[in-house]
Amino acid sequence: MQTHLNRFLESIEQQNRYSQNTISAYKNDLGQFYNFVIDSTPASTWADISAKDIDVYIQDLQSKSYASSTIARKIAAVKSFFADLQDQKVTTKNPTLKVESPRVQKRTPQPLTLEEVDRLLKAPRNKSTPKNLRDAALLSVLYSTGMRVSEIVSLKFNELDMSKGVLHCDNSDGQTRDLPLEEETMMLLQKYIDRGRPGLTRQSEQEYLFLNHRGQPLTRQGLWLIIKSYAKEAGLTTPVTPHTLRHSFASHKIGEGTNLQEVQQLLGHANISTTQIYAQRNKK
Repeated sequence: MQTHLNRFLESIEQQNRYSQNTISAYKNDLGQFYNFVIDSTPASTWADISAKDIDVYIQDLQSKSYASSTIARKIAAVKSFFADLQDQKVTTKNPTLKVESPRVQKRTPQPLTLEEVDRLLKAPRNKSTPKNLRDAALLSVLYSTGMRVSEIVSLKFNELDMSKGVLHCDNSDGQTRDLPLEEETMMLLQKYIDRGRPGLTRQSEQEYLFLNHRGQPLTRQGLWLIIKSYAKEAGLTTPVTPHTLRHSFASHKIGEGTNLQEVQQLLGHANISTTQIYAQRNKK
């Protein structure tokens, strides 16, 4: 996916009709869209992106309080990119054709309630199979740290420090943040490491922490399916994604009285204004 994006950006840079400012805006806007696709959709190719995914992206931009003109520019960049993908035969359809830049209303992410989180986290714990032990630890880590989906699937075994009770998580900007683990999460991780993970792989040298049934690193698509399955099992009626757990973590932390700067650091937000949307929600 990155290859197609780079090719498109290189092609517009080689054209004379774009100013340097426009090219920079394309790089920024499409880079942001690419990060959204990686973190918040199960797509593995550009052809997997649907019109619904674009709508969710617009809602995500709205939740971050971008000006309507900024959202319109970002969506225009995405439309140009997909038109090019279709021209290049990378995709057979353009999911942006019927997408219109909406009138922006400030929205905040919709977190789960504490009771809904509890039901979801308990759903895998009715069995002690390697898969269930993995999933119980996985969901607990996601909620108790607020990690992005891309961060948790790329988490390596040596980035977990059980002696100190922290995870060393690499940010997209190359920085590392230390995420503290709750006692219950530590217990579930230890069960997974001792009894679950060995049942998923025979390769003792496998460096990734969370593995699929073939002993390979868990994928973003696999994680989405896991959460969707347990959300259904828990009887949750609202859509639940990995990002829902991140939103819930942030909202609940602020509701408990954790200050914005600490939540910003835990989430790995570059700008505190992104974190402030959770404080705004808790005031309602």
